[in-house]
Amino acid sequence: MVELNGQLRLHPQFKVTAVRVGIEELPVLVIDNFLSNPGILRQYAAAHSSFDRSDTFYPGCRAPIPPIYCFAVRAFLGDFIAKAFDLAGSSVTGELSHFSLVSTPPAKLHPLQRMPHFDNTNPKQLAVLHYLCEPQQGGTSFYRHRRTRFEFIDEVRKPIYGSALSEDSASFGPPPLRYICGDNPMYERTASFPAAFNRVLVYRSVNLHSADIGPDFHFDADPRSGRLTANTFFYYR
Repeated sequence: MVELNGQLRLHPQFKVTAVRVGIEELPVLVIDNFLSNPGILRQYAAAHSSFDRSDTFYPGCRAPIPPIYCFAVRAFLGDFIAKAFDLAGSSVTGELSHFSLVSTPPAKLHPLQRMPHFDNTNPKQLAVLHYLCEPQQGGTSFYRHRRTRFEFIDEVRKPIYGSALSEDSASFGPPPLRYICGDNPMYERTASFPAAFNRVLVYRSVNLHSADIGPDFHFDADPRSGRLTANTFFYYR
């Protein structure tokens, strides 16, 4: 039995770096050496989690993480998040966390899965991405849409972006049958953060982003060897 309660502590060499990406200078937090015992999360995922095909546009399978993980992330990172994202005085009104494994091969991707995406149009929803895999599994990149120059999509920009995508489709046709992993005629990459075991990225859910899944990626649905991440969303008011 793998137990998470009481096991989640900060690493003694915990390090937080705040950066800005793109011409819109979107904040991203990079945390290295997050937990002192991150391997226990991978063990838990392998021993206790039932991964199901995602019912969203996530290109793989997911499984819930016990609430203690969300509690620990909020306790350890809450002050850093508030400062980096201008959320002093705001409170968390909701949270959602799950293990994720990229397992959908390129031939089965929906057109929207071949493009950078945004998770939500609410700038007060934050994404916390915790890598529980090795560097060769691929990191995460952020993008600028060439036609609009948008690097994030909120409610105001959403209809403009949707119209621009229709124009892109007319000009370029559907996205190639592969994961985006760098520049293409529709998008340019503004920043890329390599995967590292026990690294965390925090960014606004409105940001255009995508996992770096290259042509040599091995689609492995085993939590012990695949591209396992812990994905958390915090909703602020």
